[in-house]
Amino acid sequence: MLLNILNLKMYFPIKKGIFGRVVGYVKAVDDITFSVNLNEVYSLVGESGSGKSTVARCILKLYEPTSGRILFEGRDVTYARGRELLEYRMKIQAVFQNPYLSLNPRMRIIDIVAEPILEHMDVDKADAYRIALELLEKVGLSDELTRRYPSSLSGGQAQRVAIARAIALKPKLVVLDEPTSALDVSLQAQILNLLEDLYNEYRMSYLLISHDLSVVRYISDRVGVMYLGKLVEESYTENLFENPLHPYTQALISAVPEPDATRSKLSKRIVLPGEPPSAISPPSGCRLNPRCPHAMDICRREEPPIIEIEKGHTVSCWLYTKA
Repeated sequence: MLLNILNLKMYFPIKKGIFGRVVGYVKAVDDITFSVNLNEVYSLVGESGSGKSTVARCILKLYEPTSGRILFEGRDVTYARGRELLEYRMKIQAVFQNPYLSLNPRMRIIDIVAEPILEHMDVDKADAYRIALELLEKVGLSDELTRRYPSSLSGGQAQRVAIARAIALKPKLVVLDEPTSALDVSLQAQILNLLEDLYNEYRMSYLLISHDLSVVRYISDRVGVMYLGKLVEESYTENLFENPLHPYTQALISAVPEPDATRSKLSKRIVLPGEPPSAISPPSGCRLNPRCPHAMDICRREEPPIIEIEKGHTVSCWLYTKA
């Protein structure tokens, strides 16, 4: 096992008044557990506000979690500092939704990719730039573009630069936070094919954060479904799409256009009423209960446990639990 997330919580304090008195918390991530195996593509899906990107930022050590543990290669890195944190960050890299916000606008493309190589690898400047050029060529950028600045690149080209920089140190895990959502459909396919080629070549693992289930189905080995800070279902990709159990998962998958209706058990679109509740004061019991068409009294009183329906397929729902 490469990455193991145990009972992770991320609460953001709400402060009020001139003294910054804490009056509540935004429970962005509330007690989730999952793992990413070696050479695996694991996806976290859910609508906006479900907590997917917050999980990614905790794993990248951009946020310090409220509680829980983050284990990487068996070592607890939850509160890593100094050299330990540096070594961890060399093994885990990220590609974000908007590459322009993660690329230094004052640096040339070649310098952006060469920078981590010079900083962390025992090579001289000439070798660092040679490696950077090879990486940029590998992601499909011509030599002419390498001397430009990020502002002169298209969205697809800028994302390729971000990917080249992410793989420069040959990480064991790359966090992909909505890597294609800002691109048009033709560019999305190109970037996904590039990510698949790099995955096969480098045999690293991906943690994909996405709300696009078509992308998730194309690239993932396993999928975790999040709703309002909770992990409500987890399974192997094809099994999840062919046999979704949780009412929220069923609603998500029913909204995906399916050319061949025989591939899915969900022949009709499922629309959940209302909007997701606030993460500041989530409902008691199951968090979906105000919107769920199958809600029972126990759903409003008690939070459902996570149970394994079949090997590798777990769900948190009272419909599958003996109350």
